[in-house]
Amino acid sequence: MQFNDLNKQYKAYQSEIDAAIQGVIDSSSFINGQEVQLLEKELANFAGVEHAIACSSGTDALLLSLMALNVQPGDEIICPAFSFIASASMASFYKARPVFVDVSPIDFNIDPAKIEAKITPRTKGIITVSLYGQCADFDPINAIAKKYGLWVIEDGAQSFGAIYNGKRSGSLTDVATTSFFPAKPLGCYGDGGAIFTNNEDMAINLKMLRSHGQEKRYIHKQIGINGRIDTLQAAILRVKLNYFEREIATRQKAAYRYSQLLKGHVLLPEEAEGRRNVWAQFTVMLENRNQVREKLAEKNIPTAVHYPVILPKQEAFRDDVLTDEKYEVAELLAETVLSLPIHGLITNEEIEFVAQTLIEALQENQ
Repeated sequence: MQFNDLNKQYKAYQSEIDAAIQGVIDSSSFINGQEVQLLEKELANFAGVEHAIACSSGTDALLLSLMALNVQPGDEIICPAFSFIASASMASFYKARPVFVDVSPIDFNIDPAKIEAKITPRTKGIITVSLYGQCADFDPINAIAKKYGLWVIEDGAQSFGAIYNGKRSGSLTDVATTSFFPAKPLGCYGDGGAIFTNNEDMAINLKMLRSHGQEKRYIHKQIGINGRIDTLQAAILRVKLNYFEREIATRQKAAYRYSQLLKGHVLLPEEAEGRRNVWAQFTVMLENRNQVREKLAEKNIPTAVHYPVILPKQEAFRDDVLTDEKYEVAELLAETVLSLPIHGLITNEEIEFVAQTLIEALQENQ
């Protein structure tokens, strides 16, 4: 069994993927080929925004967004305490200070009720991670940002395809990013990412920034990076995007079946009202996590812990955190979360095997 069966997915779409790859090879347009522009149009249409800017990774998407927003050293940026490091680390990379906020016990995303207490005159914006495939609670977050004159970035690395109150992830904030890392709900065969915005000037600027600040060939208006996605990855993503809604539906059915089977045995993830989760992860909470993981591993069931150390306790942020700050929900999650296998082609038989093995492991450890 695979945690995320990419080989099975490839075989399902093999003829189309192979043809797309061969088409790029035949054209020799490996950088900035036509497939990139076509992908950007399709991504923008899917997300419901005016502009999608494809780039080299989800992390570079965040970096480029901060560049376009003119983040300066010493600025403060609100970030969730429980997440992958990319969002907060890009703030630090820019010599800004990530200011961590605890997360909600309902959706594991940043808790809007705890944001205002962390805002100071140095605060410039909020990076909100839509964790595990579910959008954060953006209405109150955007209201807070408007009240204090802040920008908001949605880090949608795990939530592309998710819906919040009728709008898709990527269309909910001033700027939004996603990742096409292979294991994401929509993944390529290497690194890739995208930025979404309705602001035309920002879109033009982002396209320059991802190509060394180049307005046209060898004419550079500003300092940028080499942040382009390559044409091969764009071609692969275009094929997989055609099947994306079908895979989301499979993930939703899988999450529902897991919940049926595991109810009463572990604390289950919740899909908040008005939201559609794309279930990048199916993450439960349980005690004796390490012992349970070992039992699952004995049956060749892979699991993952997303994430075992909260960001404020990472050594990389030691200069940004006050020693007496508490992040109670984030700490609890770090100690108890366990992600189970889920992907767009998982079968009921696989789900039932995982669930039954997990229940047996829990009973053994009572």
